Amino acid sequence: MADPLVDHEGLSAALRATVRGDVDFGTTARALTTMDASNYRRVPLGVVAPKDADDVAAALAVCREHGVPVVARGGGTSIAGQATGVGVVLDFTRHMNAIVRIDPDARTAVVQPGVVLDELRTAAGAYGLTFGPDPSTHARCTLGGVIGNNACGAHSVAWGTTADNVCALDVFTYAGERALLGQGWDGLPPRLADGLRALVDGELARLRTGFPELPRRISGYALDALLPERGTDVARAFTGSEGTLGVLTEATLRLVETPGARALAVLGYADECAAADAAPLLLPYGPLTVEGMAADLVGDVPGLPKGGAWLFVEVGGATPDEAAARAAALSRAAVADGAAGHTVVTDPRGQRALWRVREDAAGIATRMADGSEAWPGWEDCAVPPARLGAYLREFRALLAHYGLRGAPYGHFGDGCVHVRIDFDLLGEAGVRRFREFSGDLADLVLAHGGSLSGEHGDGQARAELLPRMYGPELVALFERVKDLWDPAGCLNPGILARPHRLDENLRFAVLPRRPVPVEFGYPYDGGDFTAAVRRCVGVAKCRDASAAGAGVMCPSYRVTREERHSTRGRARLLHEMLAGERGGVVTDGWRSEEVREALDLCLSCKGCRSDCPVGVDMATYKAEFLHHHYAGRLRPAGHYAMGWLPVWLRVVAAARLGPVVNAALGVGPLAGLSKRVAGVAAERELPELAPETFARWWRGRGATVPSGAVHGAGPVPGPDGPRSVAREERADAGADAGVGRVRSPRAVSAAGPGLARERSVVLWPDTFTNYLSPAVGRSAVAVLEAAGLRVVVPPKAVCCGLTWVSTGQLDRARAVMRRTLDILAPALAAGLPVVGLEPSCTAALRTDLPELLPDDPRAARLASAVRTFAQVIEERAPDWEPPRLDRPVVGQTHCHQHAVLGDAAERRLRERVGLTGELSGGCCGLAGNFGFERGHYEVSVACAEEQLLPSVRKAPEGAEVLADGFSCRTQLEQLAGRRGRHLAEVLAEALGATEGEGEGGRK
Repeated sequence: MADPLVDHEGLSAALRATVRGDVDFGTTARALTTMDASNYRRVPLGVVAPKDADDVAAALAVCREHGVPVVARGGGTSIAGQATGVGVVLDFTRHMNAIVRIDPDARTAVVQPGVVLDELRTAAGAYGLTFGPDPSTHARCTLGGVIGNNACGAHSVAWGTTADNVCALDVFTYAGERALLGQGWDGLPPRLADGLRALVDGELARLRTGFPELPRRISGYALDALLPERGTDVARAFTGSEGTLGVLTEATLRLVETPGARALAVLGYADECAAADAAPLLLPYGPLTVEGMAADLVGDVPGLPKGGAWLFVEVGGATPDEAAARAAALSRAAVADGAAGHTVVTDPRGQRALWRVREDAAGIATRMADGSEAWPGWEDCAVPPARLGAYLREFRALLAHYGLRGAPYGHFGDGCVHVRIDFDLLGEAGVRRFREFSGDLADLVLAHGGSLSGEHGDGQARAELLPRMYGPELVALFERVKDLWDPAGCLNPGILARPHRLDENLRFAVLPRRPVPVEFGYPYDGGDFTAAVRRCVGVAKCRDASAAGAGVMCPSYRVTREERHSTRGRARLLHEMLAGERGGVVTDGWRSEEVREALDLCLSCKGCRSDCPVGVDMATYKAEFLHHHYAGRLRPAGHYAMGWLPVWLRVVAAARLGPVVNAALGVGPLAGLSKRVAGVAAERELPELAPETFARWWRGRGATVPSGAVHGAGPVPGPDGPRSVAREERADAGADAGVGRVRSPRAVSAAGPGLARERSVVLWPDTFTNYLSPAVGRSAVAVLEAAGLRVVVPPKAVCCGLTWVSTGQLDRARAVMRRTLDILAPALAAGLPVVGLEPSCTAALRTDLPELLPDDPRAARLASAVRTFAQVIEERAPDWEPPRLDRPVVGQTHCHQHAVLGDAAERRLRERVGLTGELSGGCCGLAGNFGFERGHYEVSVACAEEQLLPSVRKAPEGAEVLADGFSCRTQLEQLAGRRGRHLAEVLAEALGATEGEGEGGRK
């Protein structure tokens, strides 16, 4: 809640008058920074994004004048709550994110606090160097946050913690004093230098004896670094102070040489305790990493050796052979010491795939195997490595005592364990248990000589327990140090010194206690939309905008780099909307314009459904929100024009007005007027309707079947001419339970009714294929029949409801889906697979349909029957030999294919026919109605320019441009002048079965 004692308008105006960067006290900015990746939530007054150090000084001066706290924030991935605050948040990600210089000879880098860690690693990599610490969030965490928390990462056994790699820091105190931190007192303001010197001189004995010697002792202030025998290293002592002592503006960091090659030894053990026992035995071999994970977190990953837990041990070498030899020697020693099995991975791609499992663990661990929620809080305590196995056994016993579950993993070589635990943080009893367990676990960690924090800092999660670790006298020294640096107590108050209680400010306290009424079923969240929104814990993989990136998600964030356009940002706004009157920043519920604006640039690509470690599905949340937001109100024009597109196309086709509409909407004033009325971007060309729909072409192949059946493949020529429908129906009545005609009834009769059913498939005539790309449908028929499959088609128009779903018209979508299920009843009863050609429509049948109709068993049957074009060939015609094409391909895997359907079968089919090369990731940017809507054109083009268009421009001579989605093909044609084709079209051409293009779009 806003502090009534602060002059908010005066504070905001003063900041705008003095700060050249961005100053935002609006609802959206505040909502986006209420939380980090922890269990905690604090509402700021506003957000300032300074342009440079002078801006930082100016912002601090204004905040001092108003008595307002300040919290420095980078990527917002802190797990202990230290990146949230009640005053002004300084956001360093927007402007102060430059690598100032790299000195390869001195092996140092000078950076601003907003630099993303991987950006430094990439830049240093040009010189064969890297920054050693690499927490799992390395693709989105900032170096300011890394320094603030003294982050470590998987390679700390080789290269140490951040404190081991800091040379000098340039900071401002809250009082506005500039301090240059290194070794010695010289760079400090006299007041601060004198005070710290006196504290150290007066407490030498306590500083020398009060800190445990651990590779991962992160808890508290590192005051022992100020001892004279340790070089009076003020920069090291400041590292890990979690923004409570000063505000960092620039850092000089030590870089390390990277090995020429790496190999990954994966060692299997009976359980994580056995793996923990073995980890310290591997340290003499000089590994770069010794990471531990158990089966309850890893799941079914191919290629892992036998075991219930594994150690991932990376070794380096000057050459690949040397690295592989070192990994093999280490593996042999591990097996001799009790490892159940091992494998050595030398392929960089295979190594990346395995490391991705480890890096996603922070998100994956938030859901237990049964779908229940688990939370941080005891995310990263550390014990001496030799004690880790014994600690884990007692830790498991303590979990069982409290009736809790968790999946430990982490940096076993350093004795550091990460774990998410299924605390009930929604109710009072659960919060009490959380508190009691935390105290007992702290005692257990300390009994093994450990540290409450081994990587992510204490924050609010553990600082209250620091007296148990250090004793009251040393904690009193922490408070004295805080007062020396920050006499006003306004830098990140409540963190580390004089901390909040660990059960205060919980993010869940403001959420509704009962499920809110919604339209989708949310089957993985118990039907609870609030639980679905809670999936986002803030690990921010969606903020990875690197080339290797986060897969498909989040296309709009990748081009705008604005937090509100990330999956996490949108989830934060929805969280605040749900909080509403209980203390949420967003107070007007489903009518919120702030939430609508943030969701406006969501392309509904569903990339987050697969790429987010916890499976946030923002496309579904957006549809849900739009449904409620516009309930009983006039909608944007595009919702009526494009949301109801299947109806308008059906009307035009029925009246045979396609040529007239194409002529009218091609060019000229009527086209411009039509786009304005329909809410279509003026820059867009309207797709052209095909001269003949797929349905009309299909009917032209033979007589019409009764409406209760599913259309077959048409009449079969014989000695006496085309057989009658009735004779065909009778011939196959027992085979397909009333489902249509067969292409070769004599063959099927000879084979038997069971084989007839086994070889029959329902081809889904989606709106885009039917009216705009019938060549895709005709080609698919040709290929499927060539593969020996019997193709049947629904007798009436069917629709997946996608256009209504994407525009949030869920009542209408549900009605359309029910009608579709009625029409498909015979095919579902017969157990036939339903083949989708348009990935977005196919994905809607797989996910949206059963989630909007959770109580209709037919919806689940249809979803389970849905197959892609390649999947049905692989399953139903495994022995078919497709034609060889032997040429390279470019293009893009459709985002819905990537997120929902999977493309493994498509990859295998391309390999079988000799289509070589990889399709690009990302999103084409058109995404159905999104890229056509007014106001989206620039973002749509930028999304295409991110991966798709560059890959096509760089295509080798003669490359086939593949694009299974109508949107992808349209975007390619309109922006690149290239015609993409569906895989079915390419195969049909090779079979000599192409029946003319018939493709929509204007050349």
